[in-house]
Amino acid sequence: MTLADRVSLFDKIMGGRVSDEFRTELINRGFFTAPASTKYHGSYEGGLFDHSYSVAKHLVELTEKNDIHWEDERSPYIVGMFHDLCKMDNYITEMDGFSYNETPLLRGHGDKSVMMLSEFTRMTEEEILCIRYHMGAFTDKEEWRDYTRAVNKYATVLWTHTADMLASHVEGV
Repeated sequence: MTLADRVSLFDKIMGGRVSDEFRTELINRGFFTAPASTKYHGSYEGGLFDHSYSVAKHLVELTEKNDIHWEDERSPYIVGMFHDLCKMDNYITEMDGFSYNETPLLRGHGDKSVMMLSEFTRMTEEEILCIRYHMGAFTDKEEWRDYTRAVNKYATVLWTHTADMLASHVEGV
């Protein structure tokens, strides 16, 4: 799939939910060309967008089929598409694949994605917690209690993790 194909898919699913400025920054910062990992799901050029698109589709579908209520109707799109925004600068392209970038200015995963997204849009507490804890029990054990508290406050945190697992472990993207 080409960059143009990915941007077109983005436009179809996000349809006015983000500013033109943000869309341009996503293109310039490599959101549509970066891998999602170095050796696991989406470990190819464009894998980050493919994974994010899949998570957004799953989260929207789960929301509709399970009558999930969000504080803001745009949330499943924003959370799904940008939960891994942190990965735009996490990897370096090498001849035989990708390696981890040891020098990003921001570190972390969920926290970093929230920080990066906050540059472009205002988020609800629900969106922040869904992105922050989208890794579920794959977070450090010391964070499990906080993750559980987040799920207890917003069940959508668990639905976000479920959508992420469907994309990465069922679809393999």
